[in-house]
Amino acid sequence: MHFSSFSKTLILTTFIFSLSMVSMAQNRDFYQLKIYTLDNKSQENATDQYLKEAYLPALKRQNIKNIGVFKSRPNEKDSLQRIYVLVPFNSLTQFQNTEDALLKDEIFLIAGAAYLQAKFDQAPYRRIESILLRAFEGMPSMQIPTFDSPRAERVYELRSYESATEALYRNKVEMFNGGGELQLFHQLDFNPVFFGEVISGNHMPNLMYLTTFKNQASRDAHWKAFGESDKWNELKVMPKYQNNMYHADVLFLYPTEYSDY
Repeated sequence: MHFSSFSKTLILTTFIFSLSMVSMAQNRDFYQLKIYTLDNKSQENATDQYLKEAYLPALKRQNIKNIGVFKSRPNEKDSLQRIYVLVPFNSLTQFQNTEDALLKDEIFLIAGAAYLQAKFDQAPYRRIESILLRAFEGMPSMQIPTFDSPRAERVYELRSYESATEALYRNKVEMFNGGGELQLFHQLDFNPVFFGEVISGNHMPNLMYLTTFKNQASRDAHWKAFGESDKWNELKVMPKYQNNMYHADVLFLYPTEYSDY
């Protein structure tokens, strides 16, 4: 069989693109979402101080960057305050080694002493929940939004989608990656920070993602455009994607002054 120079170039380009896609799928970031549940303002202040003055600086000394710290907006159904800390890792090895490195960091141990050595009846939080995620193939690394609006006005919308079975969960993930749902978020400028598969957490099987807006009006306008888009209305009625998600949790957050974004 004879191939022209153009055909050879096309085949080579296709091969290189395929390799890059395989590499992208393999080199996916991991994210830890730590959720601090707090009973009172004293605990909130203590945890804020620890995160700002000890934890985040220590992670950055380990070359872990782009750490997001958010607080939940007031909710009539839930009066408890929560702090959400989103930490990106380039591998599970980096995630695994982080805590050991913290315990050897003398600057961290001194700066965080009040928090780390708190007495049992003066705990700086009620509990900590930890969720571990792996980035979607279609968005293998975190993207950092940039806004000029005041931080208190910004809306960071954290969503968790649960599925009835593992197979339906994988189908929902494929709907994002292969079906075009993830691309639609980018096309409509939702400023997503991450899309991730939960590999360890309390509500599995599920996926989570974080989109960002300069204010509530912008958030509402974006979701209106999403619901009216031809792509979404085509995608949501496809037989192969039916019933792949049965429960959604939607949380509205805003970034702290010491958050990286």
